[in-house]
Amino acid sequence: MTVSIVLVISILALAILYSSVGHAGASGYLAAMALAGLAPDEMKPTALVLNIFVASIGTYRFARAGYFSWPTLWPFVVTSIPLAYVGGAWKLPGYVYKPLVGVVLLFAAFSLIRKVLKDKALPAEPVDRQPAMPGLPLAMLVGGGIGLLSGLTGTGGGIFLSPLLILLGWADPKRTAAVSVVFVLLVSISGLTGFIFSNAESFTGDQLFGLRTLPSEIPYYIVAAIIGGTIGSGLGAKKLPGTSIRLLLGIVLIVASIKMFITAWSG
Repeated sequence: MTVSIVLVISILALAILYSSVGHAGASGYLAAMALAGLAPDEMKPTALVLNIFVASIGTYRFARAGYFSWPTLWPFVVTSIPLAYVGGAWKLPGYVYKPLVGVVLLFAAFSLIRKVLKDKALPAEPVDRQPAMPGLPLAMLVGGGIGLLSGLTGTGGGIFLSPLLILLGWADPKRTAAVSVVFVLLVSISGLTGFIFSNAESFTGDQLFGLRTLPSEIPYYIVAAIIGGTIGSGLGAKKLPGTSIRLLLGIVLIVASIKMFITAWSG
């Protein structure tokens, strides 16, 4: 019971932090569940379910605030959705993938934080440089790769897409948050669908869509995620300036990186 309470609190805090920068928190949820001792078969679908709830709230909030851009999203999502489905149906050894992802996230986090510190140290540039999207083939390739990795790990892909959008100058921080959360929602739905259909033969008649693979405490986790997602997306959409979002994103990536290493070593 104590473990469940701690996990509920962790999900609440993670949902606030992640949703404030356009993420849904799946990497954090996976790490927290691993430390709490949940079975691997429960972790992946649970993280995706929580992702869908949090990302739905974030999608509404950021779109209503006027930051969402369909032209920025669709080149990435057109390939990510089918490949997230494929990834959701596959199982990848965590001891290989998680440490690699941890290194990538850590590098991206320090790069973002370094940019924030550099921007604060230097005077503002007189020319306002507008974000420029990559070519369609590159965007589709990036989106497909992120979708596949997201489906394999049970994440929504925000931790991969957001750093690329900002570091490579493809979108400003606010638009990055808005586009990322919609990307996460669509990829999470696709990944969960792939998981469900890939395990369909092992489900009995009373296991509607394989929901028996979810922990019995899932209603509490969902409530915590909804509350956290509502608070966090509200902060990200209305009250945080671009620099703060960028700094928060760096912190999120460091946390996700550490969690990836911990779950790999403990698995």
